[in-house]
Amino acid sequence: MPASLAPAVNDLVLASARIPGGTALYDVHVVDGLVSRLAPAGIPGNTAAARVVDLDGRYLIPGLWDEHVHMTQWALAANRIDLSRAASAGEAADVVRSALSGRGREGDDAVTAVGVGFRDAVWSDVPSLELLDGATRGVPTALLSHDLHCVWLNSAAASRYGVAVDASGLLREEPAFELTRELGNLPDAVVDGWVRESAEAAAARGIVGIVDFEMTWNRDVWLRRVAGGFDAFRVDAGVYPQDLDRAIAAGMRTGLDVAGGAGLLRVGPLKVLIDGSLNTRTAYCVDPYPHGGHGLLTVTATELLDLLVRARESGFVPAVHAIGDAANEVALDAFAAAGITGRIEHAQFVRSQDFARFGGLGLTASVQPAHALDDRDAADSNWAGRTDRAFPLRSLLAAGATLALGSDAPVAALEPWTAMSAATTRSRPDGRGPWHPEQALTRQEALTASTRGRGTVRAGDPADLAALDVDPLAVSDTEFAAMPVAATMVAGRFTYGAF
Repeated sequence: MPASLAPAVNDLVLASARIPGGTALYDVHVVDGLVSRLAPAGIPGNTAAARVVDLDGRYLIPGLWDEHVHMTQWALAANRIDLSRAASAGEAADVVRSALSGRGREGDDAVTAVGVGFRDAVWSDVPSLELLDGATRGVPTALLSHDLHCVWLNSAAASRYGVAVDASGLLREEPAFELTRELGNLPDAVVDGWVRESAEAAAARGIVGIVDFEMTWNRDVWLRRVAGGFDAFRVDAGVYPQDLDRAIAAGMRTGLDVAGGAGLLRVGPLKVLIDGSLNTRTAYCVDPYPHGGHGLLTVTATELLDLLVRARESGFVPAVHAIGDAANEVALDAFAAAGITGRIEHAQFVRSQDFARFGGLGLTASVQPAHALDDRDAADSNWAGRTDRAFPLRSLLAAGATLALGSDAPVAALEPWTAMSAATTRSRPDGRGPWHPEQALTRQEALTASTRGRGTVRAGDPADLAALDVDPLAVSDTEFAAMPVAATMVAGRFTYGAF
């Protein structure tokens, strides 16, 4: 075990801390990685400990979790061509042309050029093989949509990876996922270095843990990273159906610590994707899209039920990706029939009659509030007249669902305060008004949904904590979104902060 990961065995006192919403000062005691007690500050003997850290009136909250991340893809995205601001296929091609202009002619095709973040659902023109070929001068090029459900290729890349594309140059769903995995096959040392940098940035924003749904056998990847010194936050590593037999044979089940993971790595949920996405118009919906079609159900109802029964029997918590309203209906039916609780990932579009079923079945809605603002135009155009039940945070919470907030990075940034700001304001500082503000959460609800239901610092909880310079329940919306984080700790060990 790296020395930095050894659990804290001596008392630590976080002195003169405030709890959001109040002004009283507390001394927060930490023993063996747990919060042992909160006592009023200034009482003689309170700070008799091996180490005292004076928080000087800062506000202490439970550390934040991002409940839905593709960590390798997020780290890779920071080192790829950014297409997020391209307002058309033509603009995206121009961005790529500019990025490639600095390449020398010799060895142009040695490395595939990769771009990320395009949103063709709101473009007035369409991607095409001819357009991308014209911009790339024969350099193999692959562009990943912001939701990872679509890849736009040029002819050279299609040839390099042996995939067939039509005149659009697009791959969707599983073929896109396969190629995305292939594009990530870089040297471990390179990728792990980028992951470490991204993780340190997340820790600086108060993150103490993620659920990582990278589409690979993820346990061994994270064991390698921990052995190499990774210690920025906790990781629940998801398992996909193609690896379920392997996981069961290895004695894995959701929530178990992974041997060799230094207390940071646990087995995550069983991730099952049953439909596509809004951007690709493959989310499975009751009503047809304007262009026709209802999207894709990529796992049949029978197959899903079989997987959920296997999850129940083997100790895995299912996490079912369902975006469209028809897909959410299929997922809810399967949870009911299997007699198991679990998570629905995204729950972006839900039939009115299905909200109550989330609560009745004891389900967690793992939601990404920033998507509501990123995709509001796509939702308005594809789900016209029905967006009162799109990204329905308030409706889900009111129906008794447990909310768990995340980013789906790289679909949105691994930035918890952006997610909570989107959840509480339903708007961004871009001059546009809030989008369906009736679906907003309070700040306390958003904090609770970002801290695995903890909401506030309590004795007996893990000392996974974040210290803030201001009261998150009292500052302006602008300051809340850009929250100044002074320090972050995991199990009583500082992962960020100059204390």
